[in-house]
Amino acid sequence: QVQLVESGGGLAQAGGSLRLSCAASGRTFSNYVMGWFRQAPGKEREFVARISRSGLSTVYAESVKGRFTISRDNAKNTVYLRMNSLKPDDTAVYYCAAGNFLWTQPPQYAYWGQGTQVTVSS
Repeated sequence: QVQLVESGGGLAQAGGSLRLSCAASGRTFSNYVMGWFRQAPGKEREFVARISRSGLSTVYAESVKGRFTISRDNAKNTVYLRMNSLKPDDTAVYYCAAGNFLWTQPPQYAYWGQGTQVTVSS
């Protein structure tokens, strides 16, 4: 079982930056694909980014490509999301998730954090 705790959310100005962190408690952190998702009020949860077990491969939603960077430090059991050039549309609760790697399908995210609020003002 993996417990995930997000931190680093807060208020930023448009064009500013924030770095989110997700600390995992499990002993097998490096076995999981890690992802970031976000959900704005009244909207469905959407995929933001994911990173492979080794950290060598990443995938981003088109809306954040070139602005956000996902990374991981397996020695620290931590995943990060660096968010640059923030826009008001980035305002949402951000969740990290741990997924089981699958060869033929997107990861199955079995574990989720509680989320951290990101608010971007104009």
